[in-house]
Amino acid sequence: MVSPLLSAALSLRRGSGPRVGPERIALLEAIGGLGSIRAAAGHLGLSYKGAWDAIQALNNLFDHPLVATRAGGAQGGEAQLTAAGKAVVAAFHKVELELRHVVERLENGMAGAPAEEIGQLFWSLGMQTSARNALRGVVSRITEGAVNAEVGLKVAEGLEITAIVTRDSVEALKLEVGRPAIALIKSSFVVLAKGEGLKTSARNQIAGRVAERHDGAVSTEVTLTIGEGKTLTATITRESADALELQPGEALTALIKAPHVILAVE
Repeated sequence: MVSPLLSAALSLRRGSGPRVGPERIALLEAIGGLGSIRAAAGHLGLSYKGAWDAIQALNNLFDHPLVATRAGGAQGGEAQLTAAGKAVVAAFHKVELELRHVVERLENGMAGAPAEEIGQLFWSLGMQTSARNALRGVVSRITEGAVNAEVGLKVAEGLEITAIVTRDSVEALKLEVGRPAIALIKSSFVVLAKGEGLKTSARNQIAGRVAERHDGAVSTEVTLTIGEGKTLTATITRESADALELQPGEALTALIKAPHVILAVE
C-alpha cells in the first residue's frame, strides 16, 4: 500500500525544454479527440482563455508546435495535434506506467524520513515565473561591452530577440553560442504599433498578426502570432486597443526594449 506521505505526479521535458504535466497532457488529448480548443476546454471544465494560454505556452517552449490551429467559426476554430504533440502524449503515457514502480522504490528508500525533509528535496520542481511570455530559443550571438553584453536569441527561423544583460550574467548563466535559453518578457513591456519599418529606439521590432484579443474593464490582452507556432502577448489599455481598432488577423509590430528581456537557462 502506497504511503500517503509520498505521491508523485509525472512531468516530462526534452532536454532543457518545458515540463509537461498530466493536466496539459489531458488538454492535448482532448484537443486531439474533439478537434478544437474551445470544445476541449469545456470538456475539462477549463475556461477557453486558460486552455488557449496553456497551448500557446507549450507551442512557444517546444522547438515545434504541439497544436496547430485554424481560426474561424462560432466554436473558436479548429485545432489538431501535430506529430510533435502526438509524440509528447505517447511518451508521457509510456513513462507514466513505470512511475508507479519508481514511487514504490522511493517509498522503501525513504521509509521513516520526515515528510518535511521529503518535500524540501523536490521544492524546485514547482518553480514558475510570473512573466507572461516565455520563448525558448538558442543563443545566436554574444557581443560583449565594457559592462554589459548584447545577446541574440534565435526563437524561430528569421526571428531573433535581443537582450542586454551584464557580463557577470553571461558568465553566471554560462551563455555561449548554441546554448538553449529562454527569453522572459512581461506583457506590459510589449508595445504594439501599426506599420513596418518604424523608427524607434526599441531594439526588438517583431512582426506579427493578432490571434486573440481579450478585453477587460481597463486593460486589453492581445496575443500575436510571430511564426513557427510561437506567440507574443501584450497588455495595453482598453482605450489604446480601441484606438488601434485591433481585430484578429491584423498585422502589427511588437516593440520591446532589449533591457526588458530577461534570459534564463535550465
